[in-house]
Amino acid sequence: MTKTIPTEFEVLDERFAAVGGDDVIEVLYTGTRWAEGPVYFPAGRFLVWSDIPNERMLRWDEMTGAVGPFRRPSGYVNGNTLDREGRLISCEHGNRRVTRTEHDGSITVIADRWEGKRLNSPNDVVVRSDGSVWFTDPPYGILSDYEGHAAEQEIDGCHVYRADPVTGEVRIVADDFNRPNGLAFSRDESLLYVADTKERHLRVFDVREDGTLAGGKVFAEGGADDIFDGMRLDDTGRIWAAAGKAVLCYDPDGTLIGRLKLPESTANLVFGGLKRNRMFITASTSLYSLMTNVTGARPVWAGR
Repeated sequence: MTKTIPTEFEVLDERFAAVGGDDVIEVLYTGTRWAEGPVYFPAGRFLVWSDIPNERMLRWDEMTGAVGPFRRPSGYVNGNTLDREGRLISCEHGNRRVTRTEHDGSITVIADRWEGKRLNSPNDVVVRSDGSVWFTDPPYGILSDYEGHAAEQEIDGCHVYRADPVTGEVRIVADDFNRPNGLAFSRDESLLYVADTKERHLRVFDVREDGTLAGGKVFAEGGADDIFDGMRLDDTGRIWAAAGKAVLCYDPDGTLIGRLKLPESTANLVFGGLKRNRMFITASTSLYSLMTNVTGARPVWAGR
């Protein structure tokens, strides 16, 4: 029998009052050291997530509830997403690269260097409708052997990158971050939200047609316990961000309107299930799930 805990929504603004879901949150699995990078596969109705320090990826089956290994060793994978063809895109701390898992299981390297220098340790990743791959590159995987391999930083700084889908060119699109982490596009892909964990805030950029960014103002400031990590958007444009022992919900105008409280430090989340209304949350030792009345945003290329 699946373990559950009470659902605890905190309403901070009347715009959050209608948000709800099941009375209990399901604890689908416990036993990771640091759970991260949840990605839902609609075609197979399963979820894959990372357990970074244990250098493995796990798989939860929606039809049976069974949990089993997906990949080990994983290269200390952190963030994951899907591309337009349903292929897995992963950030590998240990191998300091972003990869794509092909349908036959083979691995293609998307990015591992910038101007000949090794990346730090790619952290989180999103794919735009033009096929470009955008990722953040803080140094967590090279600071020690805990989440990767201790190594010298070859690139001066921690940046946000874009890998071109045609040429493969990897270029810096934002170079003024301390510790860039989670990132997500707005529903129409005109905006890019990026978390800076060290600065405890979220920033927002305008996305130009040529794949460059403009702006970068602070979108939301976190509190003392709000260490921002991964994020996702729902189909109303609200931003849901993992931060501390909660998932915070922001209106598109930057107002913190509510939070979903968790008993562990959260790392990331994703919407999945048949109707994209099941929120999966990775938090420290566990994978949580909550059926909500909120629907996750569908990628532009997937249509409505």
